Amino acid sequence: MARRNGGFIGTDGLDAPDPPTGVAGTAGSESVSVAFTAPTDVGTSAITGFVATTDAGDGATGSSSPITISSLTNGTAYTTRVYAINAYGTSAASEASASFTPALQRGLMFGGFDGNSGVDVIDFYDLTTTGNSTDFGDCQEAIRQCSAAGSATRILRAGGQNNANAVRNHIRYVTAATTGNESNFGNLSATFSTGGGCGNSTRALFGGGEWGGSDANTMEYVTIASTGNGTDFGDLTRTHDDINATASATRGVFLGGSSTTIDYVTIASTGNASDFGDLLRAAAYLAPAASATRGVIAGNNNKQNEIQYITIASTGNASDFGDLTTGRSGAFGVSNNTIAVFSGGENSSAAFITSGEQVTIASTGNATDFGTLTDARGYAHSGASNCHGGLA
Repeated sequence: MARRNGGFIGTDGLDAPDPPTGVAGTAGSESVSVAFTAPTDVGTSAITGFVATTDAGDGATGSSSPITISSLTNGTAYTTRVYAINAYGTSAASEASASFTPALQRGLMFGGFDGNSGVDVIDFYDLTTTGNSTDFGDCQEAIRQCSAAGSATRILRAGGQNNANAVRNHIRYVTAATTGNESNFGNLSATFSTGGGCGNSTRALFGGGEWGGSDANTMEYVTIASTGNGTDFGDLTRTHDDINATASATRGVFLGGSSTTIDYVTIASTGNASDFGDLLRAAAYLAPAASATRGVIAGNNNKQNEIQYITIASTGNASDFGDLTTGRSGAFGVSNNTIAVFSGGENSSAAFITSGEQVTIASTGNATDFGTLTDARGYAHSGASNCHGGLA
C-alpha cells in the first residue's frame, strides 16, 4: 500500500507511490546503471519521476528505468536504492540492490603478427566509449599465436611463438587497471600456441592448438589471483589447431579449429569437454567475445565478414548475427556485458588492418565503427578484458 503523504484542506488521503522493486546495479567505469521495476500502486497521482541513490549519497533522477549514476569511485563497493515520486510526495526507499563495484572497462590485445613478424605491443580499448586504442605496455618479447584470459583485476597471456620460431610455455600477466609491461606468472606443462583462452573471475583456461609441437586436445587451468604453473583440466572432444574460446561465468566454450566443432566445459570443475553444437561453417582464426549469456563470433580464416552467435547456457548450433563492415581473419575480440569489439586481423585483400568495429551483444545486426588499434596486426588469439561476460 502506498504511504499517506497528504495534508491539503478538504482532501483526504493524498498518497505518494509505493517504492520501486527489483533494483539492480550494473557497474561501469565510475558509474552504475540502476535498473528497477516501477510500482503498480502509484498513489493518487501519476508518477512524475524516480531518484536513484547510492549508500554513499550519490544520486541521479530519471523518468524510467534504468537511471545512470555517475562520478563514482572505481574500486569502491556500493549498493543503490530507488524512490518513486508523484505530485504529492516521495515513496519509501526500495530494498537495496546487491553490492556492485565500478571499475575501468578495458579490452586488451597482446602481441600479434603484422605481416612480416611478431610484435610485442599491448594496447587497450576503453569499452565504455568508442575511440582508438591506447598503448598499455609491452609483452616480454615479440609474440604471435598466443592466448589470453582475464579477471576483473588481472589479464593473463599464455604461450605463443616468437620471431625465432620458438614456441613458449610461459604465462605472463598484467594488472588491468594500471598500464605497464608483463610480469611472470608461471608455466604451462608444455609449449603452447594457436590455442584458445577463456575464464571467469577465478580461473583461466587454455586449450586446444599445439602442445609440445603437435596438435592436441589438451586443456590446462590456473588460478588467476595467484601465480603458478598450469594444472591439467581435461581434454577437448577432438584435436584443434587455430582454435578460439570465450566464456560465461560458469562455462568455457572452445570454437572452431578448421572445423564446425563447438565444445564446452564447466569452469569450476575439471573434466573432459562435451559437445555444444556446430558453427555455421568449418572455420579457424575466429574472433569470439561474450556477455554473461551470449557468445558472439566474428570473421574466419576465409576472411569473411560473418558474425554468428550462441547462447552459452544452452547447447545448440550457432545462428547468424549480422555482418562486419569488412571481412577479417585472426582478429582480436574483446567485450563487456553490452558490446563486443572486433579489431585488426587480415582482410580480404591480404592486408593487416587497424580498424575496429562493435556490435551490441543482446541484439542482432551489422557492426559499426569503434576505433583503431595502435598497430595493424592479427593472428594472436589474445584479446581479453577485465569486464567480459565470464565475470558477471
